[in-house]
Amino acid sequence: MSGEHAIEAKNLFKVFGRHPAAVIEGLKAGKSRAELAERGTAAVIDASFTVAPGEIFVIMGLSGSGKSTIIRMLNGLLPPSAGEVVVQGRSVTRASAVELRRIRRSSISMVFQHFALLPHRTVLDNAAYALEIQGVGREERRARAREILAKVGLDQRTDAYPDELSGGMRQRVGLARALTAGTDILLMDEAFSALDPLIRREMQEQLIELQQELGRTIVFITHDLNEAMFLGDRIAVMRDGRIVQTGTPEEILTDPANDYVAQFVQDVDRTRVLTASAVMEPPHLRLPVTAGVRGALRLLREQQASAVFALENRRLVGVVTDRAVIRAVKAGQTDLRKIVDTSVLTVGPDDLLTDIVERAVESPVPLAVVDDNRRLIGVIPRVTLLAALGNVPATTREMPVIQSPIEMVAEFTPLMDAVAGEPATVRAGDVAVPVDAAAEGSER
Repeated sequence: MSGEHAIEAKNLFKVFGRHPAAVIEGLKAGKSRAELAERGTAAVIDASFTVAPGEIFVIMGLSGSGKSTIIRMLNGLLPPSAGEVVVQGRSVTRASAVELRRIRRSSISMVFQHFALLPHRTVLDNAAYALEIQGVGREERRARAREILAKVGLDQRTDAYPDELSGGMRQRVGLARALTAGTDILLMDEAFSALDPLIRREMQEQLIELQQELGRTIVFITHDLNEAMFLGDRIAVMRDGRIVQTGTPEEILTDPANDYVAQFVQDVDRTRVLTASAVMEPPHLRLPVTAGVRGALRLLREQQASAVFALENRRLVGVVTDRAVIRAVKAGQTDLRKIVDTSVLTVGPDDLLTDIVERAVESPVPLAVVDDNRRLIGVIPRVTLLAALGNVPATTREMPVIQSPIEMVAEFTPLMDAVAGEPATVRAGDVAVPVDAAAEGSER
């Protein structure tokens, strides 16, 4: 078995009824669940996926889709009718009863929807219960439980009993109990669905913080797409027992596998799912500061653009506008660094669209997407951002015009012609006058 995966599910089937083998044979032959209903209920059909260490893997679907059945097969509470589950290289499906208990104690913890706390035990003893089952001494298990309870914000309620706590607090105790067990894998079955929306959101945020700090592998079951999109590194979407698509939240939102998934995601708040890297475009309009003012002028003319990003050693310095270039050429300047606007707005590749919309509105040029070393890796023109928010395909290569007064045409064209090696002229009625002569006339 591969050691690369925390969990590996291989072609899982689960059929409830007297003739599971016949139902599986019929499903493999192409028959539907409805056609085989008299022989048994196919809850899970040929489900395969892997979960990487440290990943939050969300399985989502409507009621009856099979998601809760899958999670119970992952820890051996339900044996699959066919297929295999492998946890950290050990087969759960083929494990003996003794070995299965060992896997559950050392590798997998479960967080339930309805808390499942022991009412006669304090918060501290509930959190330490898994370690008690493992035979850990009283002082050690309580010390470890206190440490985790502090992380979930319950260090002041260790002596309270479950009936003295709110629903959100009780769910925190359930989460603390699973974390205190010290297992690498958490299975969470609709863990937050019984909470009201505000507390639910707080628990989602806290789960992500804890996962980032502790590095646990989490399989999270939910019927709420927004919750799945917020929590999941990857999501498996289920329908009628089958996994119809697996991918990152961005992949599922921007490239749904079928009409069912597309309908599912149509009401999702895209700004809270899509990141800058998902919508950015290649930064075509860029040049090194060593190209000088003339180099910038030439590029702006060739690309028919109004601004260009200036780089030094591949790092973003700022933006150079056509108007700044015109003034520099007139003044005889050659150093591009002196006319770079270093106040250009930047965003990171992982920034959510909800956090960059305001900056896009304020910026006269496309937002620059930079990495941790300030290397320019993409740009987000305003039209691209609007298209992404409206789920409309957009392809653009040019930067939007910053300033477009008509008089700039007469000012800009002669300079461009001069760079191209052509006589620089302006129009005086129907006569083309060399730009030098025109300048002399203006002085006179």
